Amino acid sequence: MDLLEPERRVVDAAVALAGRLGADLNHTVAAAVMDTRGRIHTGVNVYHFTGGPCAELVALGVAAAADAGPLLTIAAAGDGGRGVIEPCGRCRQVLVELHPDILVAVPAANGPELRTLRALLPQTYNHRDARPARLVRFNKRYYDDVATGRKTVTVRHDDPVAVGPALLVFEDDPPRTLAGEVHSVASHRLDLLRPEEAGVDSPESLERLREGLRGHYPDLAPTATVEVVRFGVRGDPVG
Repeated sequence: MDLLEPERRVVDAAVALAGRLGADLNHTVAAAVMDTRGRIHTGVNVYHFTGGPCAELVALGVAAAADAGPLLTIAAAGDGGRGVIEPCGRCRQVLVELHPDILVAVPAANGPELRTLRALLPQTYNHRDARPARLVRFNKRYYDDVATGRKTVTVRHDDPVAVGPALLVFEDDPPRTLAGEVHSVASHRLDLLRPEEAGVDSPESLERLREGLRGHYPDLAPTATVEVVRFGVRGDPVG
């Protein structure tokens, strides 16, 4: 996934903080996270032979101390000009349990890219008592349609959505949010999806939907499985 401007700010914050490290070998990695109000919280690792916390975990604690709530994006960067680095296995597991819908910046050939935790940690252990807040992301152009109830269905691919209360997050800077409820999630093969299953009113609308999905997921195969998510808004906007 390419970075939008808010996500770029998270990466830049981590890289900038990492650039100020180096004098103390106990602190060599920086991390930054963004909350649903667009605030960025940062932290650095605390190395110790007994297993001091990684920068990502420190940043989570800083965000929690600021009453940040669910987090949208996280990035870590190494000192000495190493740039963005991947989270270790322990950090991935913690993120799955506390912030399962966060997007993680990882290094790639053409600069940092975003990955879901499902991509970074497939078939992960599920700590069922964690009960984290859940997020569903939307392009900012859908805000009015979702807020007024005109849009109540979204189709996703490889983007886990859970039934139950969720914060609907619109990718703006700063983000806008609505309190929502996911009513159902149903899996379908894309080429066999029918208009009524996708929440559209005609074959032509369904084909436009397929084209939009292929634009958003360039590697989406015709036989890929997609999830049809039915949702609604609860109460007034919360951000």
